[in-house]
Amino acid sequence: MPSNLKIILASGSQTRCMLLERLQLKFTTDPADIDESPLPDETPKQACIRLAASKAEHVQKRHPDALIIGSDQILECNGAMLGKPGNATKARAQLQTISGQEVVFHVGLTLIAPHGRRDWYEAVRVKMRQLDSDSINTYLQREQPFSCAGSMRSEGLGSALVESMHSQDPSAIMGMPMIATARCLRELGVDPLAG
Repeated sequence: MPSNLKIILASGSQTRCMLLERLQLKFTTDPADIDESPLPDETPKQACIRLAASKAEHVQKRHPDALIIGSDQILECNGAMLGKPGNATKARAQLQTISGQEVVFHVGLTLIAPHGRRDWYEAVRVKMRQLDSDSINTYLQREQPFSCAGSMRSEGLGSALVESMHSQDPSAIMGMPMIATARCLRELGVDPLAG
């Protein structure tokens, strides 16, 4: 692997930037801006894997000599996919839907470098607290989670909505599994702990 390999995060997400900064690597961002609509008959797992790959592939076309990181997250509740709500009305409806439910955050990850590719999938199972209208209104007012899958901003006040969580990678609930990201980077020759 060339020592001057540029790392690009195919996202404009502040949370994903913050997560990647934890690895103390130099990187830039280039949001993919792709259509994130699910395909007909696509499962949440299939959708997040496809979207993570599509984001990385889209940005890789603009930066063929770089290492591109793409990630996507979809929340599933009772078989339904909940994406980014976009506004308070849809966010309120999503939070009412997931209140007291067991949900799954499906997270896809794709890293593409000139010399290889890694794909990863992580499922985070979450038991949501029972939420009343006041709690939902307070959460929406303080967090404004309109660009978060299922209106769930777990890196902030969203953690107060959770009863319990089960995952091999705790950061995955924030939209990018960092244990897997570090592993895939190492496999592609970029070791965050290298001197």
